[in-house]
Amino acid sequence: MAPSKIAPLEVKKPASAQPWQRYKVDSQGSTWPQTDWSSFSTLAAIAPPTDGGSLRYATPIEGDPAKGRQLAFDRARGGSCVSCHVLGKDTPPQPGNIGPDLSTVGATRSDDWLFDYVYDPRKLNKTSIMPPWGAHKIMNIPEVRDVVAFLKTLKEPHVFRDPQDNPATRTPPKDTRDNLDATDNPAFFALDRGKSAFNRLGANGKSCASCHASPETAFKTWAGRMPKFEPRLDKVLGVEEFITRHARATTGEEILMQSDDNIGLSIFLHNIANGTPINPDLSNAEAKLAVKRGQDLMQRKLGQLNMACVDCHTKERHANKWARGQYLVEFKGTVAHFPTWRTSRGDIWDIRKRFQWCNVSVRANELPPDARQYGDIELALAAINKGEKVNSPGIRH
Repeated sequence: MAPSKIAPLEVKKPASAQPWQRYKVDSQGSTWPQTDWSSFSTLAAIAPPTDGGSLRYATPIEGDPAKGRQLAFDRARGGSCVSCHVLGKDTPPQPGNIGPDLSTVGATRSDDWLFDYVYDPRKLNKTSIMPPWGAHKIMNIPEVRDVVAFLKTLKEPHVFRDPQDNPATRTPPKDTRDNLDATDNPAFFALDRGKSAFNRLGANGKSCASCHASPETAFKTWAGRMPKFEPRLDKVLGVEEFITRHARATTGEEILMQSDDNIGLSIFLHNIANGTPINPDLSNAEAKLAVKRGQDLMQRKLGQLNMACVDCHTKERHANKWARGQYLVEFKGTVAHFPTWRTSRGDIWDIRKRFQWCNVSVRANELPPDARQYGDIELALAAINKGEKVNSPGIRH
């Protein structure tokens, strides 16, 4: 059966491992944080606000500047203030510029302004990307006072001796490797696995090749048209979930999302479609509603760090800036290379695993990979990236 026809799908069972549990270590031994952040908002549920109410405190703020400096530079405490700010002459290497340079903040801001902004910046700026350090209990009140005491000492501009250390002049990263060269991209091992899985007989005595004897022809443009709204599931269906549900209905194989065979088959099908423009079907009412839901979800503040997708990936907010040593890119250009080899993790990720890691990065509980919220976001991103050409497997840091 050609993929353009109505493909058989199993529609009753989850397409991912159940009950869903966050990765402790991935296939290469990289660890994932295991903290439960269920008291904070996720893509599935908005938690009650934790604004801390009106605090009473005396000014001037008394604290220990040395302890505050240590807290500000501690990467274990929310990524550290240096992820977003330059903080005077002692700034550690590779500071970010998501937030303003704070090297002279002690000479320009009052004690109460500094305390309020560190404790809960939403009181002064509802769209701030800065975490509510106090209100979300990343720091306690004495620690907030110490950070304020440190900020009060910052009164002289910082001079960068190396333009590559200055986030305003640092050169954006550019990977020169050929992701379609098997000697450069370790994900090509998964391509071979995908080809093998495509031809392997399943429990029903059939393989993918039994119906698709010429996959290079049958699937030439298919991955470029995904994801799509699937009325039988009443949600957006991506390539990886399609593999799971179609295999169950045809070969009888159980190829759960984010399993090695699922990733291999996804790379195989995307690789066939390389050079094809991304062109999801956005013509029906259900797809349009899904895109709108995805856009709304990308605006939602999530997790203990209280960040939204748009905070990092739109020019209007902080795209094309640095979060310490990580360059934040815009939404456009973020889809065509999946599944992709993540050099920083030593692993292959499909796009849903990328979404999960973004959730964990802002300290929000992630969802199972077949969650409908991820499907809505995937379709919204495909709409933004319409016309970009499939180029998989990719390489990204």
